[in-house]
Amino acid sequence: MATASANATPNNCDVFVIGGGPAGSTVATLLARRGLDVVLAEKERHPRFHIGESLLPFNLELLAQLGVLDQVEQIGIRKYGVELNSPMHDAPVSLNFADAWDKSYPFAYQVRRSEFDKILFDHCADTGARTMQQCQVTAVAFPASGDVSIATSSPLNGERRWHARYVVDASGRDTFLANRMGVKQRNPRHASAALYGHFTGAQRLAGDAEGNISLFWFEHGWFWFIPLHDGTTSVGAVCNPAYLRTRRRDPNRFLLDTIALSPALAARLKAARLTGEATATGNYSYVSQHMAGDRYILVGDAYAFIDPVLSSGVFLAMQGAFIAADVVETCLRDPRSARRQTRRYEKAVRHGLGHFSWFVYRMTRPAMRKLFMAPRNNFRIQEALLALLAGDLYRGTPIYRSLLAFKAVYYITSASLMWQTINAWRNGRAAPRPKSPPGTSG
Repeated sequence: MATASANATPNNCDVFVIGGGPAGSTVATLLARRGLDVVLAEKERHPRFHIGESLLPFNLELLAQLGVLDQVEQIGIRKYGVELNSPMHDAPVSLNFADAWDKSYPFAYQVRRSEFDKILFDHCADTGARTMQQCQVTAVAFPASGDVSIATSSPLNGERRWHARYVVDASGRDTFLANRMGVKQRNPRHASAALYGHFTGAQRLAGDAEGNISLFWFEHGWFWFIPLHDGTTSVGAVCNPAYLRTRRRDPNRFLLDTIALSPALAARLKAARLTGEATATGNYSYVSQHMAGDRYILVGDAYAFIDPVLSSGVFLAMQGAFIAADVVETCLRDPRSARRQTRRYEKAVRHGLGHFSWFVYRMTRPAMRKLFMAPRNNFRIQEALLALLAGDLYRGTPIYRSLLAFKAVYYITSASLMWQTINAWRNGRAAPRPKSPPGTSG
């Protein structure tokens, strides 16, 4: 594995990548393959815990192009679709990727992110990038001309200064450059918070559906239920920040009390045990005012993060990294074409985020719940929705007229449920504190 040495490695490179998650490892791998001198700095040491374990079917194409699909298959459990559970409906509904517009992408994987991210990071080093772990980027300076200056600090090499022709910010929710440039803002259309933990002994679906993700709506938002290959299940609630602020007890107790608000989920976890500590995260959704500039680009969560209800995070990060690699190479080798390539990147990122976001903003509304719990394929709407859920947004698959038809049906349904929508909005803002279920103690 390539490493950085204080004595042998010069402090100069073509590209400096901040962050060794899926976005950073992907873009660094692609650029190193193209003969560029790439340095990748990760502030932690792999394997490290990260939430967001659910991949989309079109992730698999990207993993195959990187050359790591076989390794991911060994650490993943197959996910053939999603199970939807609503307290307002009698029975759950299952949607399968095999019924999407293109039937040839019938599954994805659920993965432990500690294992998945390490596979990508190690492969990046094997490809030729110089990788550093436990290396904190402390400052980045953009002089009027010439190379970018980057300061790093690590236990192994101490304080160092790097000079790079280009910087890729793939720092995830740290949003390194966006914070320092003052361009990060809460998502004005979708405020959310999350509370999550891992369980053993959870009741899974039967047969091939064992690895499917389950979604449970409840009065303050929705839960995810993600089975992992080692028997662990990731469970989390995404809810209004006002609800999370009602917490007056430790996160473990609060998570268990919140789960009790969803009887269907509580039944699946009746014999389960929480392993480790639950985690609470506020200000979950955000966006930056721009995604690229002179000698830098923001990739993945370093630019924006949306509610993970559609499991789009890793896919959008890696898809963006593939296009960002083209931008970086063009800026360094054909500057005259840089503006055109950057516009292509910005258009693609907004395209993906825009289509997922439209659904994310509305997933907890009564009209959306009603439509998802009674799927219909008129005008091929269901096939188009499943294509979206699979990540089929970048090949020109003709799903957009059907998605437009769905949006029309949604707005008609929403108008017919106007008072339910208003009441749901009011209840979300009120967000009363949960009560401990009978027989439990804090």
